[in-house]
Order: sequence, then structure tokens, then C-alpha cells
Amino acid sequence: MNAEAIALNPTRLVIAAVLGLVILLFLIIKCKVQAMIAILVGAISIGLFAGMPAQDIITAVNDGIGNTLKGIALLVGLGSMFGAILEVSGGAQTLAVSMVRWFGDKKAAWALGITGLVIAMPVFFDAGLIILIPLAFSLSKRTKRSSLFYAIPLLAGLAVGHAFIPPTPGPVLVASMLNVELGWVILVGIFCGIAAMIVAGPVWGSICGKKYYVPVPERIASQEEIDESKLPNFWVIVGIILIPLVLIILDSITGVVPALSFLQPVFGFLGEPFVALLIATITAMLVLGLKHGYSMDELEKIMTKSLEPTGLILLVTACGGVLRYVLQYSGLGDLIGNAVAAASLPLVVLAFLVAALVRICVGSATVAMTMAAGIVAAIPGISELSPLYLACVTAAVAGGATVCSHFNDSGFWLVKSLVGMDEKTTLKTWTIMETLVGATGFLVALVISFFA
Repeated sequence: MNAEAIALNPTRLVIAAVLGLVILLFLIIKCKVQAMIAILVGAISIGLFAGMPAQDIITAVNDGIGNTLKGIALLVGLGSMFGAILEVSGGAQTLAVSMVRWFGDKKAAWALGITGLVIAMPVFFDAGLIILIPLAFSLSKRTKRSSLFYAIPLLAGLAVGHAFIPPTPGPVLVASMLNVELGWVILVGIFCGIAAMIVAGPVWGSICGKKYYVPVPERIASQEEIDESKLPNFWVIVGIILIPLVLIILDSITGVVPALSFLQPVFGFLGEPFVALLIATITAMLVLGLKHGYSMDELEKIMTKSLEPTGLILLVTACGGVLRYVLQYSGLGDLIGNAVAAASLPLVVLAFLVAALVRICVGSATVAMTMAAGIVAAIPGISELSPLYLACVTAAVAGGATVCSHFNDSGFWLVKSLVGMDEKTTLKTWTIMETLVGATGFLVALVISFFA
């Protein structure tokens, strides 16, 4: 369909979009259908209801999958392997233990929040939580405080790193769909993430720790303390984690600063996200793997196993790309764009609201990011916006996809079981923390967007 068709039959397009999204949500929420299948069925339904020819729907599916995966497949795979090496080598524990030692027990909550933020960039949220939660419990035992005093800042840091800052998959997939350079996304994500970590971490954690006493779980209380002598060097870990971030940012800086333009060809290559992450992964293999006693055979098995969860992430993301292209090819993207323009609603706000609604209904942050990015990317003129503004839109999507974690989110149940809370306390602590993370990050992105 083209603009003429939209003018003639906008009602049918709106009905098609509503019915398709209702089908999608019904399949996920009520029928418990796997998200990939549900998104694909929902997207095809929108095309059929909108009156798209069958061949156009097939084209949208193929374009959506191909164009989406080519931007993130390597990054998700390399990021998973990088995180796995960091995990098995003890790098995550090194950061946490060193930070707590430097900050001291009184400010340990800040140390855990910062550590969680840094660790969640290369390591998946659930893996980072399982690795680091014993340290929060150890501090709780030593200070005789509620475990929430330390667990909430750790959770906030992990949630922030998982949502806002590449190379974690969420913002990578949104940036890929919006066609914005990761350097800008990292810069905006750092500002959003730091503010969100402070508000939802040490500040909210202090309130929760005083209001709700949650003892250290018995299974943890009897465990031995971490043997710090076996952990890798702190600065080595920091240096390796910073490799991809610094190279990607330098690529963006040399591209816009005339005085540094002579370096652009070099950092244009080294700062290409998959090249930067490949360099970091190989460095981690050599420094954290081989030098710490792992054989190449053991590393191969560790890295191969780390790829197991990436299939689901990539397929769900690819189907989100299908949704985007169906919306675009059917003419719904133009319709949404005209509606946004008429309502004078900033794109950053629209992105946040769409992601938040899907998050509340479906529970999955990945699905929320994918759907919101697909809808926003289908709006005409999106490619003409500045990289900084698009990075703010990316952060807004991430913020919306983080808020209101509740019973339909697997993270809710993971935190409940690991920390040892009942459902009511988890809602009053974890759910509010997630909402603070998402809302604070969004507000910072909104403020930055005024200067874009």
C-alpha cells in the first residue's frame, strides 16, 4: 500500500493493527505460545487484515529477518562468548570484591550498583545475578542488615547495564532497527544508566533495607567466603571490558570532530562494533582464559555453551523486524507517523509508552524492545533524525521495556527465589526498583533529546 491507499482507507489499517496486536498478546499471555511464533503470527495477521498482497507479506517477512539479523547476529554471539569467559574466570567477582573493599562496608551498596552496571554489559542479567548475589549476602551477614540493603543496588546496576548500554543485546537490537551508531547509544546510555542506578540502587535500596528485613537465605549463610587470592587482577578486567566501549566511542568521535578526521579510517574499522567486540573476546581468551589455566579445548566448550541462549534472542528479534517491515510496507508506519505529528507527541515519549505497554502486558523486555523499535522504525522520516536524538529514542525504548516487572516476567521469579522474598515483598521492592530504573533512564533521555 502507498500514501494514496492510506488516505482512502485509514480505518482498515488501524483495525488491522489493533487486531494483529491483540492476536499477538493473546497468544503470548493467554495461550502461552512461544514469543517468536506469536510475533510472527501477529505480524502476518496485520498484513492480511490490512489487505496486503500475499507476496508483499512474504517480502516483508524476508526483509525483516534478513535486515534485522545482519546488524546484530555477530554482536549477540560475540557478546555471549565474551561474557562467558568473564564469568568463568572470576572477572565479575574481581570487580565486585575490589569495589566493595575500596568503598568500605558503609558505601558497599554503591560499589555493588556500579559493579552490576559494568558486569551486565557483557554478561546476561541472570548469570550476573547468580554470580554476584553471594557477595551481597556476605555483606548482609557481616553488617547484620537486611539483604535488600545490598541486593537492591546490585539488582539496579544489573538492570541498568542490561537495558541501556551496549554490547548488551537489548539496546544493540533497537539501535540496529533504528539504524543509529552504537557510539551514540553508549554515550546516551551511560548518562541514563548512571542516573537510573543511583536512584533505583543505593537510594531505593537504603529505603527498602530499612523498611523490609529480609534475612540471608539459609543455603547461602553456610557457604564459604570468596577466595580472593584466586581472582584475576582488577585493572585487567576493567581494561578488557572497556576495549569495545572505547573503540566504538572513538569511532563516533573521530567521525564528527574535524581535528581527528585523520584517525577516522583506523577507528572506522577498529570501532566497527563486531570488530571491537571480536578484539575484546580474543583478548579475554588469551588473558583470562589461557593465562589462568584454561586449555583451548575447555575455552571452546565454554564459549560454545554460551551460545545456547542466543538462538532465542536472535529469532525473537528477527520476528520483531518482521513486525516493523509489515507495518512499513502496509502503510501503517505512515499512518502512525501522521498521528504522532498531529498529536505533537515527541518520538522519545511515544517510544517509551509503547515499550512500557508491551512490557506490562507481555512481561518480556526483549519482546517489548523489539515491538516498540519495530513500530518506531516504521515511522517515515526516522532516518532523517540526528544520531543523538535516535540514541535518546533507543534509551527511551529500553526504559519502557524495563518498567513494571511483575508476575509475567521471569526475572521477577528469579529475584524472588534467589533473594528469598514472598510475592508481595518482591512487588514492593523489585517491581518498584525496575520502574525507577526505566522511568529515570527515560527522563534523562528525554532531557538530552531537547538538545539533539
